[in-house]
Amino acid sequence: MTDDRPAWARRIAAERMARDWSQRQAVRALRAHAPTELPAEDSMIRQWKRWESGQMPNDFYQPIIAALFGTVTHALFPAPSRRDGNKEILAASGMETLEIVSRLNRSDVDNATLDALRITADRLASEYPFMPSEQLLIEGRQWLRRVVELHSKSLTLAQHREVLALSGWLALLVGCVEYDTGDRHAAESTRQAALSLATEADHAEVAGWAHEMRAWFALTTGDYRGVIAAAQAGAETARHHGVAVQLAAQEAKAWARIGDRRQVEVALDKGRRLLEGMPYPENLDNHFVVDPAKFDFYAMDCYRLVGEDKLARALAEEVLRTGTDFDGTERSPMRNAEARVTLGVTAAREGDLEQALIMGERALEGDRQSVPSLIMTSRELAAEMRRRYGSEPAAQDYLARLQSLAEQKPGFMPR
Repeated sequence: MTDDRPAWARRIAAERMARDWSQRQAVRALRAHAPTELPAEDSMIRQWKRWESGQMPNDFYQPIIAALFGTVTHALFPAPSRRDGNKEILAASGMETLEIVSRLNRSDVDNATLDALRITADRLASEYPFMPSEQLLIEGRQWLRRVVELHSKSLTLAQHREVLALSGWLALLVGCVEYDTGDRHAAESTRQAALSLATEADHAEVAGWAHEMRAWFALTTGDYRGVIAAAQAGAETARHHGVAVQLAAQEAKAWARIGDRRQVEVALDKGRRLLEGMPYPENLDNHFVVDPAKFDFYAMDCYRLVGEDKLARALAEEVLRTGTDFDGTERSPMRNAEARVTLGVTAAREGDLEQALIMGERALEGDRQSVPSLIMTSRELAAEMRRRYGSEPAAQDYLARLQSLAEQKPGFMPR
């Protein structure tokens, strides 16, 4: 029989069962997260049954349920639909690319041109998950060069700061794509340039993302103490911006790899509280926007590492659900790849080699990949394969393919 309950109702039930809770135990745990006294237990159990059957909780209960399961409200419950980013630049500015470029050649720059450039930078950042990396790198560098050249124009002080900030955002994007493709040295140089631009513009958010990139680079190369240092420096710089959530997540990932479960929970809870208190993002597609669903992706990585396989699997399935359109098109191919690695790891630990291989192979298939991140997570599946199935030919084939992928990107060899 098909389960026609809303996705959030199915998830509530799955999260409860992943923790081996009865509905009564779930209600008792819920009380610990409630800001005020809840109704009697039997009444709450009936309420819980209604939620799991598909009756939407009201605004009072939604954040409490989200906190119970270590996530945020809009990651669990439906949020406003996304805007149509494809037509945004023309609708908002009335300008197409050719006109923007022609305006850039003038001796001075008006605010409409800066608005169009801001929207262009947002569009490029929104195409990060699925545009081929080579194409995005070319476009990103072209627009960065155009914006940087504006410094020679006649600008007001406010416009000068805006151009510096736009240059910083584009540099961040270019640096991310450079790192995805394995060009570590170029990526680090670009990251430092973005941080310098942010410092000159006094732009805390761009500076925070530059620190986040440093944390990401350190994470994928095994420098876990470096991750924590970068995350804490970035949080100090941009504590009131969304990047602080991702910095907390990077810190949690580092603690998970160090093996400190308590610090993992502290960092995740810090990020969850920050995200819960922030307004819902306008553009969820922008790579430099921390959308609520991404928090589940962070937690998935941590739970896989600390051996909470049921929780990691439940979150991986949620990541795949939210990252895939109804027609099967993948909105978040890089997140989906890591979710499949997680499902592969949990399957391997449960003795299901066939499923582990299916998931591991599918994770390597996507056209749009962050090779360092994919190799980092795939190391864990490789370790499980070697430990449990080292003599199996199918496992050896997978390990050979992963080794080949790593050899294409020096410096990211699986350990």
